[in-house]
Amino acid sequence: MRVIYLSISVVLAVLDQLIKREITQALPLCKTGACETIVLLPVLEFVRYHNEGAAFSFLADAGGWQRWFLLVVSGIVSALIAVWLTRVPRGNWVLTAALTLILGGAMGNLADRAVHGYVVDFVLVHYGGWYFPAFNLADACISVGAAFLILDIFWSPNTHGAVEEHHPEERGD
Repeated sequence: MRVIYLSISVVLAVLDQLIKREITQALPLCKTGACETIVLLPVLEFVRYHNEGAAFSFLADAGGWQRWFLLVVSGIVSALIAVWLTRVPRGNWVLTAALTLILGGAMGNLADRAVHGYVVDFVLVHYGGWYFPAFNLADACISVGAAFLILDIFWSPNTHGAVEEHHPEERGD
């Protein structure tokens, strides 16, 4: 049964890659302030950026070594999450959903980084003069998965090795 969650992660990664391919074919790379976009809503557009760094372009201007560093770290983290996902206790749907989403997103961005050396970001949310950093489906999966992971910490604290509090009258003291 746990293979289904790993399969869902793979489907999310493949969907991410298919969307990125379509965006890459539909839009030229945005390198300056005036970029070609596809307007979906007054506050939401598709635009094509290449992020050579990590989240929010962290390390993007590091000179090239970051590609290999992020590739190795992403690969190790993805493998660890895949193992963790196979060991989640049955019935813990919040943790299962969290890890499934995070793994799918991590694999989507890992594929970009391995093939291109950068991650294709395309969703641009803005209001007035405020712009949120561009992101992609993989980033959204990772973010929602992280929110579920935080929810799981508070929802099921005893599944993560939390120490239960015992009262003296319960221990027979």
